[in-house]
Amino acid sequence: MTRESLTNLEACLPENLREPGTTITRIAAGMSGAGVYRVEAAGQTFVLKLSADNEPLEGWRHKLHLQQLASNAGLAPRVVHSDEARRAVVSAFVVDRSFPALYGDPRTRESALSKLGQMIRRVHEIPLPPDAEPKDPRQTLTALWAGLEGTFAVPPFVRDAVQRALSEEVPARERAPVLSHNDVNPTNLVYDGENLLLLDWETAGPNDPAYDLAAISVFLRMDEATCRQMLEAYEGAPVSRFPARFAYYRRLVAVMCGTACLHTARRSGHPGATGAETLDATPSLGDFYQRMRAGSLNIATGEGQWWFGLALVKTGFAEL
Repeated sequence: MTRESLTNLEACLPENLREPGTTITRIAAGMSGAGVYRVEAAGQTFVLKLSADNEPLEGWRHKLHLQQLASNAGLAPRVVHSDEARRAVVSAFVVDRSFPALYGDPRTRESALSKLGQMIRRVHEIPLPPDAEPKDPRQTLTALWAGLEGTFAVPPFVRDAVQRALSEEVPARERAPVLSHNDVNPTNLVYDGENLLLLDWETAGPNDPAYDLAAISVFLRMDEATCRQMLEAYEGAPVSRFPARFAYYRRLVAVMCGTACLHTARRSGHPGATGAETLDATPSLGDFYQRMRAGSLNIATGEGQWWFGLALVKTGFAEL
């Protein structure tokens, strides 16, 4: 990082954090073009997030407002500082004690599911801002597929899964829309040892309450009994049946997120399908996670993003 760029980043910080000992280290680059940095200053650690240069101001303000609502409710890291001109947000850094480890341990799984269901319920209880724009995952999948079809070689089962997902009839709405995070996956969950928080509120907005629950159930590969435990923690009462939209969104989320991963793989330079990628030969989501833990696949590479995308699509295809 050049001294000039470091100076520009320091300008995004509040004055009390601009000091000779301040260090700023890039830790991520989001799909939207945003940059995320770790800031060490005044004996504390913070996270600086810069939106893409072309981020419209009104859209940025809206996302910041939702993030602040979540922060005020104890559901997102505390917002320390914001800078409209630079589209910058500084938040507290939360040490992650690993929710996947809590969930993966049979001795603590029940506690993990309870925390997860109750946390999502609290998100959905945040009052919806009157100007919040509804999120339609079907439109998102339609746009993703339009940007992929004919420009990037994918296995035939991906096309079939997308077409089935988009042609499926949407079950009747059972509940009013709520403020949803709309990207509840393990990478956005932070467990501080007591509470669960959510990172990355970029896609937050009104949605069906079943959407967030269905999304995390896919990424954590929940079976029916585990889904029921999470739903009962969310409801605070026994669940006699799964909402129709919960099952529907499980299928849609898997295909949509898989398609999004294939987009990312293309941007990372992956050449696309060779013709050998069949549904049966594609690793399941569980197989993909095992290969990632073993180090044979890396989600930060085009190859890892490619197989993650195919594994997610396969998960959705199996239920369609």
